[in-house]
Amino acid sequence: MKLMQPIYAETLPDDSDWCYEIKYDGFRAILFWSEKQITLTSRNGTDLTKQFPEIIAWCEQKRDLIAVDLPLQLDGELVILSTDIQANFSLLQQRGRLHVTDSINQRTMLRPAHYLCFDFLRVAGKSLHELPYLERKNKLATLMKKLDFDATRWIKWQERLGYVDSYHDAHKLYDLVRAGFGEGIIAKRRDSLYQVGKQHHDWFKVKNWRTITGIITSYDGSNGYFSLAVYKKNQLMAIGKWKHGLTGERLATIVQFIKDNGQKNGDRLDISPTVCVAINCLSVDNNDIREPRFQAFRFDLDPTACTYEKMQHDLAMFPDTVSITNEEKVFWPAQKVTKGELLRYLRIISPYMLPFLSGRALTIIRCPDGIEGESFFQKNVPDYAPTSVAGQDGKMLCETVEGLIWLANHGAIEYHIPFQYVSTAVPNEIVFDLDPASHADFSKAVFAAQLLKTMFDQLKLVSFVKTSGSKGLQVHIPITTGALTYEETGKFTQMIAFLLEKKHPDLFTTERLKKNRKGRLYIDYVQHGQNKTLIAPYSLRKTANANVACPLFWDELTANISPDLFTIDNVVERVLKKGCPFRSYDEVRDGQPITQIKQLIADYL
Repeated sequence: MKLMQPIYAETLPDDSDWCYEIKYDGFRAILFWSEKQITLTSRNGTDLTKQFPEIIAWCEQKRDLIAVDLPLQLDGELVILSTDIQANFSLLQQRGRLHVTDSINQRTMLRPAHYLCFDFLRVAGKSLHELPYLERKNKLATLMKKLDFDATRWIKWQERLGYVDSYHDAHKLYDLVRAGFGEGIIAKRRDSLYQVGKQHHDWFKVKNWRTITGIITSYDGSNGYFSLAVYKKNQLMAIGKWKHGLTGERLATIVQFIKDNGQKNGDRLDISPTVCVAINCLSVDNNDIREPRFQAFRFDLDPTACTYEKMQHDLAMFPDTVSITNEEKVFWPAQKVTKGELLRYLRIISPYMLPFLSGRALTIIRCPDGIEGESFFQKNVPDYAPTSVAGQDGKMLCETVEGLIWLANHGAIEYHIPFQYVSTAVPNEIVFDLDPASHADFSKAVFAAQLLKTMFDQLKLVSFVKTSGSKGLQVHIPITTGALTYEETGKFTQMIAFLLEKKHPDLFTTERLKKNRKGRLYIDYVQHGQNKTLIAPYSLRKTANANVACPLFWDELTANISPDLFTIDNVVERVLKKGCPFRSYDEVRDGQPITQIKQLIADYL
């Protein structure tokens, strides 16, 4: 399969002759789509059709919408998305290796793939190779509109195809990719034809490198690989191998140095920890450095400065504009969780958390000396705050990684948000707060949430659930801004709360005074109101275990679940592996049956 290949570059061309696209971390593939056949083929000619049945099934369902355009051929990337920018290549690799149908179908249900198309090669059997890039993109966008996509949402979680849009501002796109942990950017000349191979100067790729520092511990003359290590608890820990990027005289010099000072061990020469290097990579995991590339020797560093903690810090790609201090300070003494771990958690979870903070007046709980020190609420912007957290009328906003990390560096642990955007006075979500009497009564919250889910399913309302990070659960219903007033949502939450209380008076109550609840779960419908707040998804809590207000999948609500299972130690890994349960939150807003809710409210009144 001959495809046009981007050429590796260190920097992006930056003038009006170029457009820019997000480079996704996946399998490059051609989608062939005809009336009788749909196939996926890798750039190496491997048939991937069987491995990704959800893509094929989706195309079969949509075939009639684009019948006049068939047969067609698209160029794109097979991915398992974590966000609109970030893909999980490890999970995709695992899928690609599967050949047993049952295993493939199981993975398809757990983490379905997307095919993100970025070029249009043939339509109605006619080649488009000789058309300029922008004309091909326009034709592709027109095709996607026939498939019910538009510029407001080119990638949808409930669909299996998506469209990779073009950007004209390289710097703006770079900031998006950097903040969202994307793989990189492809620069494409606006008038470029589709030329197979790399014999061109029209497509260039720039990687979104993480730069780490490590110590050379060996050189293998049989394959040219250097081994790299860092110090963890004063012991050398191997993190992987690398060979690319170091050439010519510098390569010859370091190899000779290792020969002169190393100890032979078969084909390998081991050397004491003396030489530090900076390596560009995409990730480090399980003694494997993803796409390592030499950047520089770091003769200025003492090897003991190359630590595991420093590597984790560098992999997090903190913004250069924010000063980070006192990372070693312990914030959660019982779990020995440091401020540095808090900062790294928030940086890595930021692509999932920031969409829920964006545009909302923020209230934070600050614990500058950790959860056992002084703590206080804050909702007004301090005089010394940067513009990244400053909103209008003194309100605090957090819409960027810079703002989130600045707040965390100043001790912000909890992030509470209202139910409306700062620019409006009407809600864009309905939330039920289920508050059991104690951790031991968490099963009552699970039961209440399941009852709500059943009711909302009957009403065709899409709902989401998360732990509060304390001892309860919260059930969310996203709605379009302005679809309902606070008066209407208040009546709705009251109606549902009273209904649950009436059905199970021994388990649930709407009694506000704790002393009168008598061990029953409190359904806090009053909390849903204008300018009142709720803990944000993925916010940490000021609990001994460093719990997280963690979004859940509905099928996770079982007898074995506990809010203490979701902490700073495991939520990032959970999201990367399972995906975000709230990923389609914005996507479902417009489809909610608001007319039906209004009728229920009218009948209730």
